[in-house]
Amino acid sequence: MTTGVLVITEQIEGAFRKVTYEALSEGKQTAAALGCGIDALVMGDGVTAAAGLLGAYGADTVWTADDPALKEYTLDAYANVAGDLIQKIAPGVILIGATAQGKELAARLSARLSAPLAMDCVALRVEGGDVTATRPMYGGKVLVDLALAGSPKIIAVRPNAMAIRKTEGAGKVEKIAVNVGASAIRFIEKQLETEKVELTEADVIVSGGRGMGSGDFTVLEALAEALGGAVGASRSAVDEGWRPHADQVGQTGKVVSPNLYIACGISGAIQHLAGMSSSKVIVAVNKDADAPIFAKADYGIVGDIFEVVPAITEAVKKRKAQA
Repeated sequence: MTTGVLVITEQIEGAFRKVTYEALSEGKQTAAALGCGIDALVMGDGVTAAAGLLGAYGADTVWTADDPALKEYTLDAYANVAGDLIQKIAPGVILIGATAQGKELAARLSARLSAPLAMDCVALRVEGGDVTATRPMYGGKVLVDLALAGSPKIIAVRPNAMAIRKTEGAGKVEKIAVNVGASAIRFIEKQLETEKVELTEADVIVSGGRGMGSGDFTVLEALAEALGGAVGASRSAVDEGWRPHADQVGQTGKVVSPNLYIACGISGAIQHLAGMSSSKVIVAVNKDADAPIFAKADYGIVGDIFEVVPAITEAVKKRKAQA
């Protein structure tokens, strides 16, 4: 039997990432099925005030590591602080977002604690008093159930894969002593694109591929703006220098799970499908009626991107104006 569920949160400039609420919501249900409590860990500088928000998503106790030394994420410092809390409360299950930061931290904690790790999971369930995690494999072609042997079980959950549910918890905030320890890592600088929707957390993604013909993604940006979404790209478009690598969706880019994925001028190579196949609804726009992407799409439009996409954008704007 587990002694509790711990969710390691992630925040940027004091604002929690969406996957934090997803992990907390799923963790609350898991804790209820296991008959235990759920804690959350918040690390950063000046985060104590925001920590109180997590009670609304089920957290019984919110542990805050609030210290100037944690203002910027560095692996050694965050792993040391998280490791100290894990030793203190001995959770049986640890949930963390499968973001770039979360994956790195989860792997370090797994190695340090000799704990089993399931990465990029899309579902959890409790059977016989134990937790089973589900994750995609082989480019999303199959879903595999993983039974983790050992404790604590570390599970990194894929952003946008789990529902956010508001469930009141005690939300008791407890401050913990911070010992960042020695580190070989030194923070230099960061650059935030605050006006862009984070690709892995976007509900809608409009992506372009080689079929765009150039780096002019204006029509896609207009549609993404109308839908309140983000712009992505295939590896071909990124290799051409049309979009930055941060926008790349696919096996060597970002794995996304939006509610709506619109693929424009993307052929549908297996490497790209591996990054977006778990999208709830997939729409493909391509001049080639035989493009493999249509086999994966829920809806397909055979036509010129620069005629079809602006028409969709205008229809969206008109529908919003009538709402």
